[in-house]
Amino acid sequence: MFSYYGKLSTEVYNLTKPPGHSIDGDIEYYTDRLKGVKGQILEAGSGTGRMLIPLLEEGLRVDGIDYSEEMLDSCREHCEKRGLSPQLYQGDLRDFSLPERYDAIIMPTGSFALLDSREAAEKALSLFYQHLNPGGRVIIDLYLPASFQEGEVTTTAFDLGNGEGITLEKKSVETDWIHQQTVTYLKYEKWSMGKLIDTELQQFTLRWYGLEEFIMLLERAGFKEVTCSAGYQFLQQPSNKEQVFTFEAVK
Repeated sequence: MFSYYGKLSTEVYNLTKPPGHSIDGDIEYYTDRLKGVKGQILEAGSGTGRMLIPLLEEGLRVDGIDYSEEMLDSCREHCEKRGLSPQLYQGDLRDFSLPERYDAIIMPTGSFALLDSREAAEKALSLFYQHLNPGGRVIIDLYLPASFQEGEVTTTAFDLGNGEGITLEKKSVETDWIHQQTVTYLKYEKWSMGKLIDTELQQFTLRWYGLEEFIMLLERAGFKEVTCSAGYQFLQQPSNKEQVFTFEAVK
């Protein structure tokens, strides 16, 4: 019934978050935190290359992995236009095996929340640990659903030119306090000269974690030296629910 980051959602993502588009300073923060990493870096959930491409352009050696083939195809196109040729893998973060071992694995801007169960999160962290070199780091962003309003419906239109456009309806369906997740339905519709030519429905489930809970999950996976920073300021202590929280830990 539902798609997962298909053609239309990839198109909208490219319009709203093209390669190099920083969200609240995340690209600058990750660039700074990865300075001095000489070995390979893996971006988990690399998507269309919003973060991956500027990191490559800084001279870092970055691979990407993503579940969506449409997103990866778009990333390849962006890279080819810029003369970049990273290794990109299609895979599920709950069950992947790559030939490389990495000095850092990153998952910026809340993508980890797309792993919609605690079991999936624990499996992903275990695989991250296995794919790191000794002394390698994970850097993972999380956030709380502070702005989620159950029952809210919004519609946004994106003009593609030549009489074409995409509308996106977001319907906030449920807050599940027991399982710590929100559910949103995303309906993408593509139009040409007023006629509907394509549609895509996505169930967008996001899971949140308490700060101490996530530190425990990292430590259970084998990580040590766990830190939590807020608002893309390294070691700044969290102070409000609206902030992005960035966890860093060492194998």
